[in-house]
Amino acid sequence: MQTRLFLADDHQLFRAGLRMMLDRMSDVQVVGEADNGLSALEGIREHKPTLALLDISMPGMNGIELTRRVKEADCNTLIVILSMHSDRHFVLESLRAGADGYLLKDAEFEELVRVIREVLAGRKAVSSELSTMLVDEVLNPGQEEAGAWRVLSARERQVLQLLAEGRSTREIADTLAVSVKTIESHRKQIMDKLGLRSVAELTKYAIREGLTQL
Repeated sequence: MQTRLFLADDHQLFRAGLRMMLDRMSDVQVVGEADNGLSALEGIREHKPTLALLDISMPGMNGIELTRRVKEADCNTLIVILSMHSDRHFVLESLRAGADGYLLKDAEFEELVRVIREVLAGRKAVSSELSTMLVDEVLNPGQEEAGAWRVLSARERQVLQLLAEGRSTREIADTLAVSVKTIESHRKQIMDKLGLRSVAELTKYAIREGLTQL
């Protein structure tokens, strides 16, 4: 039985190279691609793939938010995050959002195949070098700083990402199909919760938290 796979990454060359390698697998069929989180969500809903490989740093909607939305939509799609981020913060938030696997982008293709196989078999899987960190987290859970993933709602995080990417209030309202007044209210709530007072401060915060990458 073929595995229907969806790719989402904003770097075209990386996506093309990855697809070329995946096409060598006789039991894998790439059914769709996207270069941003919003298009990826639409594509996953349309194609209903068995598995999706998602980057974290994508415009419109980052991979962690996308993972959460896909899982909430009950698409029955397994998700493996492909990221350059090895920080504990990104790995844990991805898994908490519902990711079934997490692989670093500098991994060998053979390790990607291993992670895909394990996830398809119903197991959680991560890059070999992250295993020790996750075991340590279980044995010695750290005290995490109350960042965007804890303080803000999912909608507030999405508005913050779009603000940081330079979208105007009107553009964000149109993208999210809500009123300008609603976006202004979200922005005020975000600033109040984070204690920030300018778009420049919000942008720096969003980048530091991994909501976007400029």
